[in-house]
Amino acid sequence: MVKMDSEMLSTAEVARLLRVHTNTVRRWANKGLLSAYRLGPRRDRRFKRRDVDSFLRPNNTSQS
Repeated sequence: MVKMDSEMLSTAEVARLLRVHTNTVRRWANKGLLSAYRLGPRRDRRFKRRDVDSFLRPNNTSQS
């Protein structure tokens, strides 16, 4: 279940929220369409909730 009150979300949480595959979230992050922050020694991606919300706005046409 996605933690709605969490400021930072994992790749899996964003994928569930957006109803896409985790690889799609990674691809969007690699292309710069969705801001990601790399944390820890494994350089895991984390996404700010407000960035994901901005990505979802209807006037955002960069999801191709």
